[in-house]
Amino acid sequence: MSNYSLSEQLAADRKPGEWKEKYKVNGLVYIAGPCSAESREQVLRTAEALRDTPVRFFRAGVWKPRTRPGNFEGLGEKALPWLKEVQERTGLLPAVEVANATHVRLAAQYKIPVLWIGARTTVNPFTVQEIADAIQLYDKEVIVWIKNPVNPDTNLWIGAMERIYAAGVRSIGLIHRGFSSYAPSDYRNPPDWQIPVEIKTRFPHIPLINDPSHICGRRDCIAKVAQTALDLQFDGLMIETHPEPELALSDAQQQLTPFALKELFVNLQVRQPGFISSELQDKLEELRNKIDEIDEKLVEYLYRRNEIIRLIAVEKKKRNVAVLQPERWREIRQHVSGEANNRKLNIPFILRIFDEIHQESIREQEKIIHKKD
Repeated sequence: MSNYSLSEQLAADRKPGEWKEKYKVNGLVYIAGPCSAESREQVLRTAEALRDTPVRFFRAGVWKPRTRPGNFEGLGEKALPWLKEVQERTGLLPAVEVANATHVRLAAQYKIPVLWIGARTTVNPFTVQEIADAIQLYDKEVIVWIKNPVNPDTNLWIGAMERIYAAGVRSIGLIHRGFSSYAPSDYRNPPDWQIPVEIKTRFPHIPLINDPSHICGRRDCIAKVAQTALDLQFDGLMIETHPEPELALSDAQQQLTPFALKELFVNLQVRQPGFISSELQDKLEELRNKIDEIDEKLVEYLYRRNEIIRLIAVEKKKRNVAVLQPERWREIRQHVSGEANNRKLNIPFILRIFDEIHQESIREQEKIIHKKD
């Protein structure tokens, strides 16, 4: 079966997302627990505090892939019995991250019902395939969540999902935890919302869970990001919680106390997936028609701009002039920034659009200049 047909089959198959219906509360799937399982007492104390919340899945890192050595990297197999004890005492389903086939085999020995593949693992197709091969020997009822890769690559994310699906797993979820970026950001891992939205559009039956803890990297913006995810019709939330976050052995800044987590749940607003009234639907339709008209004009103007770019390329070719003119590009960016500021638009957003337009302009000019007459 080709990747293309496998992707189509996955997009059409409702089975991988059916697990959500069993575990959702008030329309959402709630996942919570500490970044790391640090001790039996800490694990059970956290789980007991989650008993009277909408949480149905208890997450805890057992193997912690750290960027640099010397940091706490988890207790490994030693912590797995504690997670089974959580299930026996509270009914919460434990979930652990697996980064290789050995982790899968150990989780299977302790009958851990939920596995997730982390962002650092999703980037490596060889490792994901080894995990998929190991999962074939697992209980077929296992639920597997796949975090987005650290870099913003939709094909890697989809490819990991396809490998798990091809291994026979029929309960799959995707976790959006943001993406690494060299650019300055208010987030630990900027959310780049358009990427998970694109994935959700292509695979509407696969539950999409938001992980605001790893997006934010700090407690103060978790509620905001979680609400944005719900506004975008995400299917649930995964949030890190610890009885004493300041003493946590990993990611102390981004974990909430169970009390703060409960407050967050209370304050979240779950939006209606459809229209409340025909009057609202008619109004939105009218406004969307106006947007469609503007979009058509945008495309028309881009076409006309591109025609002028081609004329410029012809003139440059005649005179053997370089494609890139840095001073001219600086003038354009300065002018566009001023226009955006006058109209109270988001200047970085507008500049990103024009950066893409400029790159396309360069590609178009290079095609003409390098074309043999």
